[in-house]
Amino acid sequence: MNSDSNADKILILDFGSQYTQLIARRVRESGCYCEVFSCDVAEDKIKLFAPKGIILSGGPESTSASDAPEPTELIYNMDTPVLGICYGMQIMAQQLGGSVASSSKREFGHARVKIGNTASIFKNIQSNAEFNAWMSHGDKVDRLPEGFEAIAQSDNSPIAAMEHAQKKLYGFQFHPEVTHTENGQQIIDHFVHEICDCDSAWNPENIIKNKVAEIKKIVGNDQVVLALSGGVDSSVAACLLSKAIGSKLTCVFVNNGLLRLNESEQVMETFDKHFKIKVLCIDAQDRFLNKLSGVQDPEDKRKAIGNLFIDIFQEESVKLKNVKWLAQGTIYPDVIESAAAKTNKAHLIKSHHNVGGLPEKMNLSLIEPLRDLFKDEVRQIGVALGLSKEIVFRHPFPGPGLGVRILGEVKKEYADLLREADNIFIEELRANNLYDKVAQAFVVFIPVKTVGVMGDGRRYEYVVSLRAVETTDFMTAHWAKLPYDFLEKVSTRIINEVEGIARVTYDISTKPPATIEWE
Repeated sequence: MNSDSNADKILILDFGSQYTQLIARRVRESGCYCEVFSCDVAEDKIKLFAPKGIILSGGPESTSASDAPEPTELIYNMDTPVLGICYGMQIMAQQLGGSVASSSKREFGHARVKIGNTASIFKNIQSNAEFNAWMSHGDKVDRLPEGFEAIAQSDNSPIAAMEHAQKKLYGFQFHPEVTHTENGQQIIDHFVHEICDCDSAWNPENIIKNKVAEIKKIVGNDQVVLALSGGVDSSVAACLLSKAIGSKLTCVFVNNGLLRLNESEQVMETFDKHFKIKVLCIDAQDRFLNKLSGVQDPEDKRKAIGNLFIDIFQEESVKLKNVKWLAQGTIYPDVIESAAAKTNKAHLIKSHHNVGGLPEKMNLSLIEPLRDLFKDEVRQIGVALGLSKEIVFRHPFPGPGLGVRILGEVKKEYADLLREADNIFIEELRANNLYDKVAQAFVVFIPVKTVGVMGDGRRYEYVVSLRAVETTDFMTAHWAKLPYDFLEKVSTRIINEVEGIARVTYDISTKPPATIEWE
């Protein structure tokens, strides 16, 4: 087996689907490297990428629109297998001479799909089998292109799947990448390995080996400074860089006054004592709080925090000799979302402060060893590198820290109260074996006061909201149905132990329409 983790690769062309990242994750779970490009990517870039297979994502548009997005027709003439999903199937059919029509009834949610006995793309599924699949479409292919065959059907889609076996062109009206689709991973596995003939070299051992070699080649004898937050992404990046370049790495951990309780001490102990990685701890609490004084807009807060981080790294880097690189724990979803926002393929929900390059004044080059990895892959690598479970499987923490969990203006008083309340919530989740059963949990500080009673005295103090969600991909999320007696205990502890908080609420919003974080 090839030890080059991304020698064989699949290209995913994104038409704006909410599920595009899921397609990529499913391909990676098959053991094959893949990347997501915009659907209008230049032909030269496709040729340079040299994919062994191409997947066209779904999307919100209709092929009947005058400005309907189309991929270059080069992809159908590269002797490379192509799989179109939902809109991807429809645009493939239309480009190759078939036709697409509006469905009399929109098909959304579960549908029974029955496959025929001649379909090569379903070879690893029993012929004439039926399975539940996830549909999300208002149009459908009503006439096949020449040489194609209908290989599956549902009640509302007589052509629920199509293929041109000789040219290895395939289309699904359903979404195999969504967990609601039975056999979805099997179907993608078959496309990746049997149809596209890709190896299974994308695994933690090979990824680490290739990343270490790549870092050594890029860095050479230069020094690297890493922005260490203590979260899983920057922690894994630190261990990977340390494995590659050893003492040439210096981590800068900035205490911005927006960290969780005792986080600064915990980070220093983990990396300085356990991993022997050089860490400079910079106390910049007053600088950040002063910078945020009077700032209320969430996006303005993110930018203020991110810009000050950059300033501090600049100041520290000039104190070190021969530092030419700034390392960051940027991961692939950050890159995809930021790129989509720039190309108007998706709306900007929030900016990612560690994506988009560095100001010229830094005079440093950027190195991002995790830039092509999803969160679950980062965690797998963290385990392989020897990081503790507590760090690797710690819930996500936003780059701006508590700055976006305090609604409106950030004040030291608010941050101190929030730290105490958040610590109680997490402490109780761990004590009751609930921490690993939710994907993310935290407390939000709401700067309004409410009446309460403590003993015989009247209180007029602040409100906080507990937030806990269940999700596999963080693109959609459901609020966690935590036990009432647990929530009651957490609420009682916070009100009794955190002087200044008089009321605790629980956020039961799903994503969408809400976001996981409040800002």
